[in-house]
Amino acid sequence: MAFKTSDNPRHTDSWYAASAKDKRIRPPLEGEVEADVCVIGAGFTGISAALELAERGYSVVVLEAERIGFGASGRNGGQIVNGYSRDLETIAARYGRDKAVKLGEMSLEGGEIIRGRVTKYGIDCDLVHGGFFAAFTEKQIREMEAHKAHWEEHGHTGLDMVSKADVGKYVKTDRYAGGMIDRLGGHIHPLNLVLGEAAAVESLNGRIFEGSRVTGVDAGEKPIVRTDRGSVRASYVLVCGNAYLAPQFPEISGGMMPVSSQVMATEPLEPTLIERLLPANYCVEDANYILDYYRRTSDNRLLYGGGIGYGGHDPKDLTSVIRPNMLKTFPQLTDVKIDYAWSGNFALTLTRIPHMGRVSDKIYFSHGDSGHGVTTTHLLGKILGEAVAGHAERFDIWASLPNLPFPGGRTFRVPLTVLGAWWYGLRDRFGF
Repeated sequence: MAFKTSDNPRHTDSWYAASAKDKRIRPPLEGEVEADVCVIGAGFTGISAALELAERGYSVVVLEAERIGFGASGRNGGQIVNGYSRDLETIAARYGRDKAVKLGEMSLEGGEIIRGRVTKYGIDCDLVHGGFFAAFTEKQIREMEAHKAHWEEHGHTGLDMVSKADVGKYVKTDRYAGGMIDRLGGHIHPLNLVLGEAAAVESLNGRIFEGSRVTGVDAGEKPIVRTDRGSVRASYVLVCGNAYLAPQFPEISGGMMPVSSQVMATEPLEPTLIERLLPANYCVEDANYILDYYRRTSDNRLLYGGGIGYGGHDPKDLTSVIRPNMLKTFPQLTDVKIDYAWSGNFALTLTRIPHMGRVSDKIYFSHGDSGHGVTTTHLLGKILGEAVAGHAERFDIWASLPNLPFPGGRTFRVPLTVLGAWWYGLRDRFGF
């Protein structure tokens, strides 16, 4: 039976919003306040930065246009996937071996931050360890073997290849030729995670205002961030809006494109059925360019995601995109009811590498995790906090990576990207 979402307003109609443990609505900003740091955006990046700073003793104000976790942070597949949207060998080829080594040193940290905060603050977000990467072809298996070898050069020892005969230990389907497990991966209820982290910020005297859309920022030695009903004067401003970034920052938003992904959740399944389908309770992600991802939930639903909408556009019927793929994987679910279907936008950069930088000496930003955000946002939020605290070495590494404009500008970036995705989808289909 589906939960009701009417008691959690201004969230999308998702299983996450319906099953959120903290449904308090924070008040909007009223009047003028001051803080050491003003964070714009209460998703993973903004809340991670705010928590890092609050732990360091800074006074922090977070402004959120809608609700905590309203965007991708509260809508994603809930998978803890280590690394970045481009592998370390690609990073080395583009930016040099030295940059790849430094980014490799950070590549497992996002997951460590999540697990550490869940333990430290007692966050109830259904944390489960372990992830499985599924391969359809021998080519994808060879690519995973190379990926595993490169990871191990950077200290990741939690990976093991899985033969076709052993796929059934992780997922009961005939679709896959093999795969790879990551014992340092896992899955969570992402909205409950960001809500728990927000509560941790508040426990350290941080202030979070919902329904407080930013209408402008006055730059200067002490910037002023303005909303319809108030303002924050701060020593530093951190812009963490990602795909939902306000238009007041064209120099940031011009370097990314919002992209939607679709997710659905079945009705609760019989425990014996869901345990048979996913016996190890690992999350699963396949190796295609436009990939499927799925996992069990704490109440025995199958949460299944996939599809992509460049420019943030959604199909009219979300389940028509996802359900056929689910049934290819699990044909025995033909008669299962879908209780929830929703979408959310993530920020895509042309390079598929996160974009960090400074608008001024006092205004920093981070966005563009390119579909790989659960872990990366936690890492980069922490790095934003470090930079404000005077330790900008890691921030400067990320900020030195070039962010390229999309070909065709705003007018043609969507059709050109769709054309590229079609080409890679063709390669997936025919295995070349």
